Amino acid sequence: MYYSNGNYEAFARPKKPANVDQKSAYIVGSGLAALAAASFLVRDGQMPGDHIHVLEELALPGGSMDGIWNEQRGYIIRGGREMEPHFETLWDLFRSIPSLETKDASVLDEFYWLNKEDPSYSKARVIENRGHRLANDGQLTLSQKAIKELIDLALTPEEKLQDKRIDEVFSDDFFNSNFWLYWSTMFAFEKWASALEMRRYVLRFVHHVDSLSTLSSLRFTKYNQYESLILPLVSYLTNHGVHFQYNTVVNNILVNRVGNDKVATKIEMTVDGKPQNQQLTENDLVFVTNGSITESTTYGDNTHPAPKEHELGASWQLWKNLAAQDPDFGHPEKFCENIPAANWTMSATLTFKDDKIVPFIEHVSQKDPHSGSIVTSGPVTIKDSNWILGYSISRQPHFKKQKDNELIVWIYGLISGKPGNYVDKNMEDCNGIELCEEWLYHMGVPDDQIVDIATNSCNTVPTHMPYITTYFMPRALGDRPLVVPKHSKNLAFIGNYAETPRDTVFTTEYSVRTAMEAVYTLLDVDRGVPEVFGSAFDARVLMNALYYLNDKKPLAEMDLPWSQKVIAKEAVRKVKGTYIEELMKDAKLL
Repeated sequence: MYYSNGNYEAFARPKKPANVDQKSAYIVGSGLAALAAASFLVRDGQMPGDHIHVLEELALPGGSMDGIWNEQRGYIIRGGREMEPHFETLWDLFRSIPSLETKDASVLDEFYWLNKEDPSYSKARVIENRGHRLANDGQLTLSQKAIKELIDLALTPEEKLQDKRIDEVFSDDFFNSNFWLYWSTMFAFEKWASALEMRRYVLRFVHHVDSLSTLSSLRFTKYNQYESLILPLVSYLTNHGVHFQYNTVVNNILVNRVGNDKVATKIEMTVDGKPQNQQLTENDLVFVTNGSITESTTYGDNTHPAPKEHELGASWQLWKNLAAQDPDFGHPEKFCENIPAANWTMSATLTFKDDKIVPFIEHVSQKDPHSGSIVTSGPVTIKDSNWILGYSISRQPHFKKQKDNELIVWIYGLISGKPGNYVDKNMEDCNGIELCEEWLYHMGVPDDQIVDIATNSCNTVPTHMPYITTYFMPRALGDRPLVVPKHSKNLAFIGNYAETPRDTVFTTEYSVRTAMEAVYTLLDVDRGVPEVFGSAFDARVLMNALYYLNDKKPLAEMDLPWSQKVIAKEAVRKVKGTYIEELMKDAKLL
């Protein structure tokens, strides 16, 4: 496997790998990474579809990429996905997946047209004081000390950030900025999260510093991610003869050593409650989704909170069983154990059955939520919420079967262990009505209307996800297994707990990238994996970021120490009349 960039290889079809017709594949899980792996096996590996077996513990595919109508509870979305144009492997995948809605179009075609016609743009990224936009919304409010801390982090090698927390590399200057407020609530970072992962994010998304407050860089699906992304993938794979086996818990995969080589030899699983084994040879490739952020999810309803009690979960137990066989298979305990108490565990789906809430949404987002256009363009953060409450309203209808009068809102809170501002309970202890009441309060709904709307106009489904922030647990190199561990002949790890360089977890891109790397490595596919977008290596991007990090100030107006101003002035004099001066002018630094 090797990386490539540019379009020379982007449109090339690789030759059929040697002996692929004699090989088969077993894929543990059916989330985006698993479905992407199956798709790359079919498209680029040219493996017969009936040689591919997807093993899923639940009764339906999708993993964390969900969106479902539940007969007992109603509409449920556990989270959303923010995508951008430089998700190179994601778009490489979906250019080949036919749309289920538009004839002769791919999912990428459909997605591209939609986001051209209805681009993302937030009119209010942060609110406070019950529905009022933050006075300095749009400014990053970073001090020179905070900017220096950001730059220092970016320049620090990953080896020196092992097991470090974000609050070990930043001061209060940084945490008091709007930049941190935008950043943490957009990506779900906590102060205790991995500084190593924070560095990757800074380098990976430096090209979006200018749009942190407007969210104009984001792209969104037409419906929920399950209907817009997962179902077309499942249809594509089913049409190619791929086998989906549900109600299948993979308990362990036995791996033998032959010299230095590591060979998976048996899958131990429970199918419909009965033990079953699958013997393997080197020609049987195994792709494991290790760990899951939505494992052990529990649900509540209007009158009951989501239960907090939970078991470890099958995906975590499988990873532990694998890790016990070889240290190269990672350290799952670093992610699923000792999770800080002050973290995000709760989200909720609010389905409004009338338009009483519409004027309050329009006041914030300046958009009719029934217009069919994207409403919030990503998260709206409530700064003075004790829970750091945020909400997102996607294009409506968010489900194909949604009724015209229904409006779906997704809310989440990054701090679960504090009483609310309106409801005197921790978020985890609230039922659906209480969660809705807290949100209505912050939206500026009058006190005398809150209880009535939350009780009679809305159905709220609380969701408790004990592992939702575990991607960001402080970690060391080696805690996540390599996509293909050293000397592995037929075993690969896929998903956001596998390790690939430079890219960032908690993204659809990471899921697809690890899947592509796994398939290309084990099958020796002769086509490059598109490398991570190199924004951090582009002088134009870095100059643009410097301008916006300083709240759109040219170099001469930046609040620099006297000595640095002298150096900057001399530097500007030296580049006068050169191409560098042109670049600086384009970035508005001059």
